[in-house]
Amino acid sequence: MSLLAQTPISVLDLSPIRAGQTIARSFTDSLALARHVERLGYTRYWLAEHHNIPGVASSATAVLIGYIAGGTSTIRVGSGGIMLPNHAPLIVAEQFGTLETLYPGRIDLGLGRAPGTDGMTARALRRDLTSHGDDFQPLLAELRNYLRTPEAPSPYAVRAIPGEGTNVPIWLLGSSGYSAELAGRLGLPFAFAGQFAPRYMMQALAIYRHVFEPSEVLDAPYAMIGTNVIAAETDAEADYLSTSAKQHILNLIRNDMKPMQPPVDSMDALWTAREAEAVASFLGASVIGGRETVAAGLEHLLDATGANEVMINAAVYDQAARQRSYGIVAELRDRAASAA
Repeated sequence: MSLLAQTPISVLDLSPIRAGQTIARSFTDSLALARHVERLGYTRYWLAEHHNIPGVASSATAVLIGYIAGGTSTIRVGSGGIMLPNHAPLIVAEQFGTLETLYPGRIDLGLGRAPGTDGMTARALRRDLTSHGDDFQPLLAELRNYLRTPEAPSPYAVRAIPGEGTNVPIWLLGSSGYSAELAGRLGLPFAFAGQFAPRYMMQALAIYRHVFEPSEVLDAPYAMIGTNVIAAETDAEADYLSTSAKQHILNLIRNDMKPMQPPVDSMDALWTAREAEAVASFLGASVIGGRETVAAGLEHLLDATGANEVMINAAVYDQAARQRSYGIVAELRDRAASAA
């Protein structure tokens, strides 16, 4: 049976700010996309925490999760992820405890250990720049403790209210082996950020599965991979649409961040040969093309990684084309299922 037919498909959204459009429009477009993929049978809709990036509007991630969850009815909504060292664990527990209470059984808490921004902005976030993520494990343990139901609450204990007893599902996110190993040893689900770190994906997945220990959360490893997918009616159209994502990565390499740019007919005049190679490496696990190209690319990716779930980011400038990209993937999934 086709792997695409039997693998849950989810969405990663950064609520992109498009050149010439308002941030308010970014939010309404995100909600429209969430409603669209909910109808298409996608499993999750996650939003990513980033700061001080002119093209990303999802910085107040928990607030935006509430907006999306409130405007949908069945799809799971969560963070992909919350950068835990940026926040006090109690605050995260209260925020996601509130979300879980408002939208029971629909909230996911994906956690990362990077700042999600540059060093100057990390200082503005009051992040401890000397930790290098070394404090992630105790922060995670503290957060998990707040979300559990205490056996015998002490009147002197600090409690997350709301949050306590909600047991919001926690995922560990990563782009290297650190979070993969930690997720495995704790028996938690793991999501790899293949959308920007494809070269480490196979290694991280192998580490996660090798060290995995069953827990009260999982009996067996559960790995989700993130990837960029841009689907269109033809390979040429998809390649054209992908130039917005390529310009974004190019600007990231140059440290010249801008709102998402419209697609262009050719990137040749915008980058050097070395920059083109760097962008191609960044997009190494991406699937860009027409229907058959995307179907074959996703089947290959799922076969190579053995992923239990795939989370798709479609950085497309035009909202209608963006929704159509997710629609094509859903059509390919349904076609594969009906052929089985």
